[in-house]
This record gives sequence, structure tokens and C-alpha cells, in this order.
Amino acid sequence: MKSLKLLLRFLTVGGLVLLLLIPLLMIRGTVHDRERYRAQAEERVSQSMAGPQQLVGPLRVVPWTDTRTVAATGADGRPETRVETTEGYLYQTPETMDVSGGMAPDTRRIGLYDVRVFQWSAQLHAGFPELALTETEGRKYGQPYLVVGIVDVRGLVGTPKLTIDGADLALQSGTGAMSARMAGVHAMLPAPGADAAATLPASQLQLDFALAGTQSLGIAPVADSNRIRLHSEWPHPLFGGRFLPNDRTIDSKGFSASWEISSLASDAQAQLGRHDGEKLTSRQKAYGGAAMEGASVTAIDSIDVSLVDPVDVYTQADRASKYGILFVVLTFVGFALFELIKRLPIHPLQYLLVGLALAIFFLLLLSLSEHIEFWKAYLASAGACIGLQAVYLSGVLKSWRRAAGFAAMLTALYGVLYGLLVSENNALLMGSLLLFGILAAIMWVTRKVDWYELGSSLR
Repeated sequence: MKSLKLLLRFLTVGGLVLLLLIPLLMIRGTVHDRERYRAQAEERVSQSMAGPQQLVGPLRVVPWTDTRTVAATGADGRPETRVETTEGYLYQTPETMDVSGGMAPDTRRIGLYDVRVFQWSAQLHAGFPELALTETEGRKYGQPYLVVGIVDVRGLVGTPKLTIDGADLALQSGTGAMSARMAGVHAMLPAPGADAAATLPASQLQLDFALAGTQSLGIAPVADSNRIRLHSEWPHPLFGGRFLPNDRTIDSKGFSASWEISSLASDAQAQLGRHDGEKLTSRQKAYGGAAMEGASVTAIDSIDVSLVDPVDVYTQADRASKYGILFVVLTFVGFALFELIKRLPIHPLQYLLVGLALAIFFLLLLSLSEHIEFWKAYLASAGACIGLQAVYLSGVLKSWRRAAGFAAMLTALYGVLYGLLVSENNALLMGSLLLFGILAAIMWVTRKVDWYELGSSLR
């Protein structure tokens, strides 16, 4: 019977721990809600400005029309001849492509949320070899044109300057016959001539333009030999896509990165010829979600650079809330030890109030971190909760000294939790060592406790 009293006390404390899971889960739900609101803010910026950008091309496109006479059967069953016309196009990828430019970062604020945007000042040089147009009976080639795929042409700032073999050409909206495969712009090229077996001459292209976008930029290496160089004042880039930089430098002043990619290493040229219904300039989220899991964010092989915020308050608040139940369990274990060893009765309602004070820390952390730096929000939230519990526990434990001891224990816990949050690579190791150390301390303190005697002393 005496042992049952002790068991009942532990079951009561365990039930309170499970009860406190409800507010902790509600707080985590609030964190996820705020993340969705931020995603909506990003979408609003994308709709009013331009979303994540993707560059595909340049490509030379030659439309053609095939006309042939075929034998058929008319509606009355008599044989007849019909003229059938088929339309299509040829495309040519560059032999060499050199892309460079700087990404100037900026911020758009929607309510409480900052959305990272950029303006890319790009210089693109491409060289095309001679293209022989195959002679086919009944085929006529139309006027060729140059296509540059851009996911969101609203991001073009000013008028791009296009020069081909020293002659200036005007860009027009749309991608002509490739509109089903990509969005972007095009420029008409000189016609190859009336001869069906005409040749499209070799040419050199220079395109200077400014492209604005949100969060990330992708560039498809469509040439046989590709050289891409990017730099920015933003010191926290995230390199993704199918290719990491061959050389990169990152410091407090920004980053610079370069890629050397051959068509032998990329499937981009083959992907241009596939007709799977997906636009080559379509993009998923630049970071977070698929990109962070290593999945492709584009329908074509690309290099990808995202300007990310290294201190994502919602990710850190969510990670912190995962340790909420550990805080509650450790505090309740300390209460139980005081109650049993010091013969100090603590009412279940007092357990519950202290547990709620522990849970409210995570809500304070979330709300404050939206307005001030995360470390300041953490310090203010931890200080408020520790001070509140120190004052309350001085009455519950009937001693300021005991309350100060518990406050010191909570301070150590909050300090260790902050270390877990800022040391992402070592979080598992630190968490494991923390749990082992706490278990070892509890076992050491209670190694000589006679639990049967404690059970008989319970009222």
C-alpha cells in the first residue's frame, strides 16, 4: 500500500507531463503557422516583382514547314490526294558560353517578414558554330531567331543590349515555337536564304542585361563548354542545383564563385529535346523544402545560388520547442526529488503552473524574435521565465536558497539549449551528452535512497 502511494505520485507527475504536451504542441503549431505566413509574404513579393529566376539559353531556333501530298479516301469512298502541312523547328546550342555578373542583394518587407531579393547585372557571351540545314523534300525553312529562356521576364530591368557579330538586335517578348518549353524573349536573325539546303553561319553573341528576382538564381549550362562566374556582397550564399562551384570564396564582404562545366558532365542539352510537358524555366522553392533535401529545383540541369538568411528565427524556434518536453521532465524530476528527499509536499497544481511557465518561454521566444535579433529574444525570454519561476518557487519550496538553486539549474538548461541551437552540426552529440550527464547526476544523488522508506513517509 505504501509503495502504491509512491507509484501514484509518479503517475500523477507523468500525467502532468503528458498534459503539458498540449500547450507545447500548440506552440509548435504556431511556429509552423508563422512559417506559412512568411511563405505567403514571399509569394506576394514574387507576384508583384519577380520570383526565383532561371536562365536557359541562348539558343538559335530555325522554324520549318513540311508540305507533302498523300493518298487518301474521300467521304464518298473515292480515292483522292491531300496536301498535309507539318510545322516544327530545329534548335542549336552554343559551342561556348561565358556568363558573369554580380547579384546585388536587397530586402522587401511584407508586414513582419523580410523577403530577400536581388538584381543580377549579367554579361553573357556565346559562340555558335555553323549550322547546316538539312535538305528535305517539301521542307521550307523560315526566318531563324535567337531564344533566351527566363522564368519571369518581369524581372528584366531596363532594356537588354543584344549584339550579334557586331550588329545590334532588338529583343521581343516570347520564345516563338519554343513557348511550350520555356518562357523568355527572342530576337529575329537574318534569314539563311531561299535554298532549302542553306547554312546558318557561325556567330558570336554578346548580351548585357539586368535581371531582378527573389531569393535564388539558376543558370543552365546548355553550351558544349560553359564558364559561369558570380559574385555578390551577400555573405551567406547557398549553392545548389546539379553542380557545386569549382572555386568559391566566402567572407564577411560577400562571395565569389565560378563553375567550369562541360556538356559531357551535364544532361542539359538532352533535356532541351525532351517533350515531357514541363517547362524548362519552371522552378520549385529555392531553399527549404526540396532544395534543402537535395532534390532538383528545376526541370533542367542548372547551377543554383540562393541568398539565404543564416539565422532563420522560425527554424530555430521550432528546433528549440522540440526540447520543451525535456525541460518539463527535468524540472519535474527535480521537484520530485525535493518532495521525496526533503519531505517537502508539492501540490500537482504547482507542478502544472511551473510547467506552463516553462512552455510559455517558447512562445515568448517566437514572438520576440520576429522583432529583435534571435539571441536578444532568447536572452529576454529566458531571463523573464527564470525570474518568474525563481519568485514563485521561493514560496513553493519555502526557501529563497532552494529557489535560487532551481533558477541556477534552469539557467544552465537554457544555456545548453542555446548551444544546441547555434551548433547545428554538433547538436546530436551535445544533446546525447546532456542526457547522459543528467541521468548520471540523478542516479548519483539517489544512489542511497531507500524508496520503500520514502513511500511509507508519503501522506
